[in-house]
Amino acid sequence: MRIDQQLAEKWINAGASVLDLGCGDGELLSQMSKKQQIHAYGLEIDQEKIAIAVSKGLNIIQQDLNLGLGRFADQSFDYVVMAQALQAVDAPDVLLRDMVRVGKQAIITFPNFAYWKARSFLALKGKMPVSDALPYMWYNTPNIHLCTFRDFEALCAENQIQIIDRLAVNGNQQGSFLSKAVPNLFGEVAIYRVSAL
Repeated sequence: MRIDQQLAEKWINAGASVLDLGCGDGELLSQMSKKQQIHAYGLEIDQEKIAIAVSKGLNIIQQDLNLGLGRFADQSFDYVVMAQALQAVDAPDVLLRDMVRVGKQAIITFPNFAYWKARSFLALKGKMPVSDALPYMWYNTPNIHLCTFRDFEALCAENQIQIIDRLAVNGNQQGSFLSKAVPNLFGEVAIYRVSAL
């Protein structure tokens, strides 16, 4: 299991209500439903993935995340989770504010564009980096708003969003002393737990 999924399980209390944005086939929600008896809901746009998630007994709503979370009331979930999708939406700042409005806490993961290998790739090859965390070519990537740890933390500060926990890992989902000490340079994937102030 990926470390972001392990952390989600660690950070999310048993019996909590969880909304997973871009839930895919419902893997994370299904595991947490079995292990932690959460009240699981997901948003997904891909019809095939929705069918798989529904076959697991999950409550999934077909929705484009670019439409926001206006259908949900304030604080209607204990947690809102979004793994590896923030950089792919049209307005990440708007969706982030919506996440902390709808959920008491939010857990977000995204690829860190300031990771040293991405910097080196760009500097040495003069091309957009391709890696485990950024596996697409520049012309077919869904990642339209790439950011760094510092960018994300500045966005949180501008929007009165409190950072509760932060972890930096590499593409193999392993943390290290360097990724903890200097996450913007040595963290390939960012994992945050946040809430409104």
